Amino acid sequence: MVKSVTFDLPGVLEGARRIVPLALGVFAYGLVFGVLAHQARLSLLESLLMSGLVFAGTAQFVALSLWIAPLPLGAIILTTLVINLRSLLMGAAIRPWLAKLGPLKTYTSVFFLADENWALTMTAYANGSTNGAMLLGSGLVLYLSWVCATLVGQTAGGIIRDPARWGLDFAFSAAFLALLVGMWKGKRDIAPWLVAAVAAIVAAHWLPGKWYILIGGLAGSVTGAVQHAR
Repeated sequence: MVKSVTFDLPGVLEGARRIVPLALGVFAYGLVFGVLAHQARLSLLESLLMSGLVFAGTAQFVALSLWIAPLPLGAIILTTLVINLRSLLMGAAIRPWLAKLGPLKTYTSVFFLADENWALTMTAYANGSTNGAMLLGSGLVLYLSWVCATLVGQTAGGIIRDPARWGLDFAFSAAFLALLVGMWKGKRDIAPWLVAAVAAIVAAHWLPGKWYILIGGLAGSVTGAVQHAR
């Protein structure tokens, strides 16, 4: 039970400071997005608007893979919706802290919600922090990193034709490995993580699209909830 939550500038700065190592990874695969956006013939303005307004890395990559003329708007909307449904799970997990804040602070913070700063903030809360501004501070750094990387990648798209040659394609995986290490609390995490992984792999094999992301997250969450209730 969360008794009180603060929201102040020190919390914003603390979140910003802690997220810097992960923001470097976000910048790296943001470069990849910018390069691919250039190759998909998006203009610089279109690329920046997508990163600035959508701010959802995986969904943006998927949208690019579907970016052909004429645009399959229905497929893009449905696929990105499925991918981003995991935000419901993250929002539900962090609600005990954000619910203590006013609407302006809550919804501003949630706009900057991403996998990286959600994991960082949840880890901080698990370790005793009650400063709700950490999510906003870390999210702002991620947002700036992502948008700036899009700008650089789009501009340099004619030079960096194959991101894999520069090792940039691994940045996404490396960032999430760092998140897993930071969230590890002990052997009790094995079951939810294993169930989530198996469910995601099975769903990826048998179901079309990106449903495996949501199914893996739901399976792991339910397993963790049942385990916690015992």
